[in-house]
Amino acid sequence: MQFKISSIFGKSKRKRKKVKQSFRETVWEYIKSLAIALVLALMIKTSIVEAYKIPSGSMEDTLLVGDFLLANKFIYGMRLPIPFTDIRLPALREPKPGDIIIFKYPKDPSVNYIKRCIATAGQVVEIRNKVVYVDGKVFPDPPHSKHTDPHIYPAGVYGVRDNMPPTRVPPGMLFMMGDNRDNSADSRFWGFLDRRLVLGEAMLIHWSWAPDKNAPRLTLSNPLSIPKLLIYDILHFPQRVRWSRLETIIR
Repeated sequence: MQFKISSIFGKSKRKRKKVKQSFRETVWEYIKSLAIALVLALMIKTSIVEAYKIPSGSMEDTLLVGDFLLANKFIYGMRLPIPFTDIRLPALREPKPGDIIIFKYPKDPSVNYIKRCIATAGQVVEIRNKVVYVDGKVFPDPPHSKHTDPHIYPAGVYGVRDNMPPTRVPPGMLFMMGDNRDNSADSRFWGFLDRRLVLGEAMLIHWSWAPDKNAPRLTLSNPLSIPKLLIYDILHFPQRVRWSRLETIIR
């Protein structure tokens, strides 16, 4: 009888040991799966698709403040996720007039900009009384582009915003403009865009969150501002989401 009892206890200990081992193995599997998922997410974000938020109105009404979009980084040449390098795979195609492109701002590469490509290397851009010409032909206004200032200024007043003499785009460069033509800091003001600064092409609006001037401000000096803003956003969620813009293809 004593032998049987000790055998039972021995079996119980072995079972507990197996359960512990099984728990550790399960946790380790979860950790490995999470690590793989993080690496894949980082590779996708760095190389193929990345999310961006529109912070300004320079692309209105094609893109609005609060739009969150996905960009295709693969099409113009995927950058390999190798630290401290800028190695890229061959592009599927080069940027062309009409593309909405995300790029590093030439004056400050730490900042990302988004504009529409108007002309590529070798093409001649001219602006006459707010009308854009490329190689002597009118560049059609995008469907949701706009002018907010009815005044037309000669070259030299507001730079070349409304009138710019014929200018050829140099090799390796692009000429970019915002769809909000009278309120956009673009190639008319800071010059041509180096092709090497291009990050990707805008594809899809996956989320759109309308700004609200009445929303509580989030401040680090006031910890209570966090729950106040959270509660406000929850209460006003249906009104602030631009439902009609969700999953909209960007053109």
